[in-house]
Amino acid sequence: MQAVYNIAEICARHGITDVVLSPGSRSAPLTLAFARHPDLTVRVVPDERAAAFIGLGIAQAQRRAVALVCTSGTAGLNYAPAVAEAFFQQIPLVIFTADRPPEWIDQLDGQTIRQRNLYGAHAKGEFEFPVDTSHADAKWHSARIVNEAINLAQAAPAGPVQVNVPLREPFYPKAGEEIGYEKDVKIIRQTSTSQSISAPELAEYISQLQSAERVLVVAGQQPVDDKLRKALQDFVSTYHFPVVADSIANINDEPFALSKQDVFLAGLNERQKQDLRPTLLITFGQSLISKSLKLFLRSASPQQHWHIQAAGEAADTFRSLTALIRIKPETFFSHLALENPAIDIEKPTPWHQAENQATQFIENYFVANDQLFNEFSAFRLALAALPQSTALHLANSMAVRYANILGIPQGRQIEVFANRGTSGIDGCNSTAVGAALAQPERPVVLLTGDVAFFYDRNAFWHNYPTPNLRVVLFNNHGGGIFRLIDGPRQQPELDEFFETRQTLTAENTARDFNLRYFPVSSFAELEAALPVFFAAEGGAALLEIFTNSKTNAAFFEEYRAAVKTAFA
Repeated sequence: MQAVYNIAEICARHGITDVVLSPGSRSAPLTLAFARHPDLTVRVVPDERAAAFIGLGIAQAQRRAVALVCTSGTAGLNYAPAVAEAFFQQIPLVIFTADRPPEWIDQLDGQTIRQRNLYGAHAKGEFEFPVDTSHADAKWHSARIVNEAINLAQAAPAGPVQVNVPLREPFYPKAGEEIGYEKDVKIIRQTSTSQSISAPELAEYISQLQSAERVLVVAGQQPVDDKLRKALQDFVSTYHFPVVADSIANINDEPFALSKQDVFLAGLNERQKQDLRPTLLITFGQSLISKSLKLFLRSASPQQHWHIQAAGEAADTFRSLTALIRIKPETFFSHLALENPAIDIEKPTPWHQAENQATQFIENYFVANDQLFNEFSAFRLALAALPQSTALHLANSMAVRYANILGIPQGRQIEVFANRGTSGIDGCNSTAVGAALAQPERPVVLLTGDVAFFYDRNAFWHNYPTPNLRVVLFNNHGGGIFRLIDGPRQQPELDEFFETRQTLTAENTARDFNLRYFPVSSFAELEAALPVFFAAEGGAALLEIFTNSKTNAAFFEEYRAAVKTAFA
């Protein structure tokens, strides 16, 4: 088992500090190797689906790879949703799946499935650990595999990698037997390549920027990056082009970032949108939340579309891609800003005018229309109360959409996270729990709906304190989004087959997992609860906001009608 024990040592030497494992027998050698290593923090989460999303949350927060360990059989399959999310978000996970030896696959042995290449196209790669490492070459091979897997997971674009580890019995050490780690274990380091723009390329980009009639920059999902923000500041100071960013782009604190596109694009007519159509579109980052923005850009048909991405496959999301520029976005924008060409900045662009109008509309609308208690208004109050430096996790469905409409509070250094790689509801709680475990000194707030929350209750089934975690649960007793989007809300089967009504509350969940519980169902109760709920000294807490689905739908419909009137 020495080669198996060395896996933990190789992970530690590569800078992996956190391991999330789920109990099992076949995985015992891996469990013991990681659990007894002095330089690793190992956490046990019984539910593999929750465990994988918790690992994802830790990796997001720490910006480095996390190891996952599970036993054989369907345990590894339960990692699949988080693995897919990590793949599309480009989050490094190194997944060690214990397995039966190859001769027992398809022989009706217990807890045995076909585990090779378990995640298919949703992993960057997969490796099969040697079943017998007694020969020196096989031991060298086993160490090489682990190094290659870790390097692959962390190389741009980062992502999940599986290492399948077949293990023969006996695999438990004898009583009193020590587990050791070889200090001369093989380590293979990997360095990233440097990138820059050549002088001829730079001159050509600047020439095209200067000659383009209308330039638009669009930022997709990405973590907070101070170098990128500084480069964008310099770029915008040079050219004064509009920069549009969803909440998950994490540049909302910057004065130049436009974020109300979900508001004004829903209100402007086709003639008004003509003035917004870019002739040159520059994009960077990953996915967008805003469906209005995606549809607009697909119909805009810019003459040129440059996408800035250093490595990996690039999507032609808007059906207009003309140039894939292989460089880091911060390098691209900083190089172009240095030239400082003369640009006429006296006249604000139509994008800036629409942004100002939308900002004013949102402020006025809620002041004038908050008579009935509803989800949208309650969400606005909760969002406005977020503490300084919050790691804000937005669940999929309406939570992430409400936040994108309202915008993230500025000046508080709030970083936004959302599982928008696959946009599933299955791990929203767990990802936030992982972030709270990874950064205990930072407030972590999850804004979520009831279906996403109850679907992932096992996120809290572990033995580790998360005093910095706050969960705001909007409970309208069903999938309320289906009353708000066109299509399902017009169907007679809405109640039973789309909204799927449920009667649960989170009171028992809060009691089971030792979370302070705040139930509210009015503006007065919510405003009184928020300061106590967010107080740093209180400990982990759950605020459950009860609303009526039909009232929510009516309020949101009134909002949409008001938008169209305001921009007519």
